[in-house]
Amino acid sequence: MNSSIADLRQDYTLQALNESEIDPNPFQQFQAWFEQAVHSDLPEPNAMTIATATTAGIPQARIVLLKGVDERGFVFYTNYNSDKGKQLIENPHAAIAFLWKELERQVRIVGTVEKTTPAESDAYFQSRPVASQLGAWASNQSEVIGDRASLEQRLAQIKAKYEHQDIPRPPHWGGFRVKPTEIEFWQGRSSRLHDRLRYRRVNDHWNIERLSP
Repeated sequence: MNSSIADLRQDYTLQALNESEIDPNPFQQFQAWFEQAVHSDLPEPNAMTIATATTAGIPQARIVLLKGVDERGFVFYTNYNSDKGKQLIENPHAAIAFLWKELERQVRIVGTVEKTTPAESDAYFQSRPVASQLGAWASNQSEVIGDRASLEQRLAQIKAKYEHQDIPRPPHWGGFRVKPTEIEFWQGRSSRLHDRLRYRRVNDHWNIERLSP
């Protein structure tokens, strides 16, 4: 088993990443790469790993979905009472990683975290399918439950409560915005000599640095 895992490898040969070809604005560069991922019909190109840490420094990571990006940062939505929600409130720093394997690309982001405004959270919540709105009320995310049946019973109660009326956003549910201090673009290259270009924020300017692979 271990030897077969160790033998798994792939040489990356699709593209290069050169300083002369990138946008000086990392958000514009991200948008260009993201649009290429979308147009390549990749499965869930907005899926990203987000790593948080407790106040004791214990890391945790999971997959969430990017729901917005602009020059203020990268936005996703969750239950504020979930493990990740509590960790981000107690320790407002996070790291994000996107993997677009078919394009042999990764993007890594490090930054501070803030909640989105109530208006932003309301607007996104109302854009969600009704089933997802109901689920946000039914699930006490990250809490231990006795069985699946109790969750489905809770969902049925919530569905009956809000039948024939608009569903309000739960007060414990909303968005987080990761405000980057570093954004690294990684392009796979042959012989593991990958291209890594890092944008690092210095005051109001982005410095671009090439990192050794």
